[in-house]
Amino acid sequence: MTKYEIEEKIVALLKTVYDPEIPVDVYNLGLIYRIEVSDDHDVTVDMTLTAPNCPAAEFIMEDVRQKLESIDDVKSATVNLVFEPEWDKDMMSEEAKLELGFL
Repeated sequence: MTKYEIEEKIVALLKTVYDPEIPVDVYNLGLIYRIEVSDDHDVTVDMTLTAPNCPAAEFIMEDVRQKLESIDDVKSATVNLVFEPEWDKDMMSEEAKLELGFL
C-alpha cells in the first residue's frame, strides 16, 4: 500500500470517530491538524479537542489510535493532543456546519 493509499484510509477511518456529545466526526469538525505517514508506514496524527477539558478526550484519542493501527501496512500509530492553534467553529467543514446548524 502506498503512503497516499494509507492517508486515504486514515481520513476514511477518522470520519468514523465521534465525540459522544457532538453528532459530527472529528475530521469534519476540524480537530485533525496533521496526518503524517513515514516511509516505514509509521503514522503520526496531531489533533485537538473542541475544549481542553473535554470529558471524552481519552476515549476519543484511544478510538483514533486503535482505528489507525487497524489499517493494513501501518506499523504504529501515535496520536498527539495539541491545543495550538486553538480550535474554533471556523475550522469545521461546510458539512459539519450544516449538520450543527451554523449555516
